[in-house]
Amino acid sequence: MSTRLKIDFVSDISCPWCIIGLRALEEALARTSDVIDAAITFQPFELNPDMPTEGQNIAEHVAQKYGSTPEQSATNRAMIRARAADLGFTMAGNAHSRIYNSFDAHRLLHWAEPSGHQAALKRALFDAYFTQGQNISDYDVLVSAAEAAGLDPVAARAVLTSGQFAQEVRAAEQFWHQQGITAVPAVVINDRYLILGGQPIEAFEKALRAIAAEA
Repeated sequence: MSTRLKIDFVSDISCPWCIIGLRALEEALARTSDVIDAAITFQPFELNPDMPTEGQNIAEHVAQKYGSTPEQSATNRAMIRARAADLGFTMAGNAHSRIYNSFDAHRLLHWAEPSGHQAALKRALFDAYFTQGQNISDYDVLVSAAEAAGLDPVAARAVLTSGQFAQEVRAAEQFWHQQGITAVPAVVINDRYLILGGQPIEAFEKALRAIAAEA
């Protein structure tokens, strides 16, 4: 008999470790499907809530935020690309890539959750940003991602242009901050267990089996 697990995946679209963590978690869940039945809900977190719509060059941003040199940034990008490739995801970013504001993407994800299309939209947004290099604050990009995820593009645009779900997303972000989440990805299981970072598949699998056994 499978153990049912509630998983909140707290993350940001512009976070490369979030797609790495998601891919690894999904593979770990596939490996543990004999004992675990899990439902993932994607929760909002903004790494750069004050980022303007036009975004910022990634190398410039990382230098300002973390003090990284161009050489360090290039090395980190290469390592992240390799980790993502190992999990079947293509990251096509380079020193000319940009970081964009992700708040509207989180509004769209909040809207998509009740329909059962949230996971597909999350994947489409990661692909649009990291693989296609698109501006995830642009409504046309967001609507295209929604359509790719099986959602109504007209309804998606209406959500975006109306400002709908802004209050709900802000409240959710505040909640997770109050729970002590300051970095992502943060995987919260059954409102009790926390796994941080883009862990390897094996680490997720070990933790999931231990949690299921305890549950």
